[in-house]
Amino acid sequence: MNIGMILDMAAAASDRPVVTFGDRSLPAGGLLDLARRAATRFEGHPAVLYLGTSHLAYPVALFGAALAGVPFVPLNYRLGAEQLAALRERHPGALVIGGDELDSFVDGLGGLAPAAGEFPADGDAVAAIIYTSGTTSAPKAALLRHRHLMAYLLNTVEFGSGAGESMLVSVPPYHIAGLTNLLSNLYSGRRVVYLPAFDAGRWLETVRREEITHAMLVPTMLARIVAAVDGEDAGTPSLVSLAYGGARTPRPVLERALRVFPGTGFVNAYGLTETASSIAVLGPDDHRTAAASPDPAVRDRLGSVGRPLPGIEISVRDEAGRPVPDGEPGLVFVRGEQISGEYGDRSVLDAEGWFPTRDLGRLDADGYLFIEGRADDTIIRGGENIAPAEIEDVLLEYPGVEEAAVIGVPDPEWGQRLVAVVVGSGDPDVIRAWIKDRLRSSKTPDAIVFRAELPRTDTGKLLRRNLVAEMEATNA
Repeated sequence: MNIGMILDMAAAASDRPVVTFGDRSLPAGGLLDLARRAATRFEGHPAVLYLGTSHLAYPVALFGAALAGVPFVPLNYRLGAEQLAALRERHPGALVIGGDELDSFVDGLGGLAPAAGEFPADGDAVAAIIYTSGTTSAPKAALLRHRHLMAYLLNTVEFGSGAGESMLVSVPPYHIAGLTNLLSNLYSGRRVVYLPAFDAGRWLETVRREEITHAMLVPTMLARIVAAVDGEDAGTPSLVSLAYGGARTPRPVLERALRVFPGTGFVNAYGLTETASSIAVLGPDDHRTAAASPDPAVRDRLGSVGRPLPGIEISVRDEAGRPVPDGEPGLVFVRGEQISGEYGDRSVLDAEGWFPTRDLGRLDADGYLFIEGRADDTIIRGGENIAPAEIEDVLLEYPGVEEAAVIGVPDPEWGQRLVAVVVGSGDPDVIRAWIKDRLRSSKTPDAIVFRAELPRTDTGKLLRRNLVAEMEATNA
């Protein structure tokens, strides 16, 4: 089973455009022809490294690699030269596509003969190698086999269900969402429209011009769009569905977005690179019910990532690996056909196939999953484990606070002390009193530090280790 079968099926089903970049579109048959020519170009290379932005070259290279039977490796082109060189050294002999050569790569394929034959049927072959964002440690090379990606598609997406619809993709091509958005929308029949670089105004203009029906954003993008909208309605009547994920979305941002896009169904998708995309979803009906409910427990579900997708099991456990009762926090483990959990020649799945996400979370009695941060983010103050997310949520309710991150820095008396790094304005003592009134003394930051912005990855994930290093250096 090969991801190339998705393109074969799309080409057989319709000659409508399936991918658009700028003023150029390709039908599935045209994409398949270019992929076959790319496979000829890839002969003799053990992998294909993609160092470009979103572009027609991306799907051509992905399916060309699938036909050639070699891994597709999208790299973060924004990394420094030294970091990129180190990653490239891990793939000796690989063909590199990127930079200013994307147009010439696609245009140059016309002179090559298309590769013959079918897409290889070995589902265990590696389809893609995606480097994790490395927010708490060095990036790891996550292996995704064809069977993992196909399990995600076959279990969660209905073939041809989105015919006549369109999906605006503005997430980076080196992110797992860039890969699975292409595959899932091609499989459903939607046209994929690429936005090469995110800008809130350009995003809104593209939605209106292209009559986009579906879109996916990371929280920082959603916040910028909401801020850019002048008035209570974004004026995007074609937009049926707006998915968000990749990092925690502040409740105030989500509530404003629900008002700005009143006719749009919201979807919160939770997943990891190692899980081949989403494993839990909070759907449009969940959002509407929670937003309108007078019951605090139901309304709190706006802060959840929803319930498991078909084929996925979720277990929340304590440090000893024992399941915890509903409502109790613990470590999130997941299991299913789409779960990879492989890095290079190493698998971290246990004997029963469970993958340790290293996320902290809890399940409510109805199976809704709440993610409370990374296990590595836990602050231990005076022997008490403190999850930053709880304090950050309270900070974001304070007028004038736009973004917040709570970290632990070394302290000789308490082990760690709490420092809140805030984007916005306010009196530190007043903010500390605000938190103390709503939580308790042990969860009140010892210091409030203001910054113009917080360090984040391109997909909006907070780089806590950068903040910790900065605070340690300045003795904040």
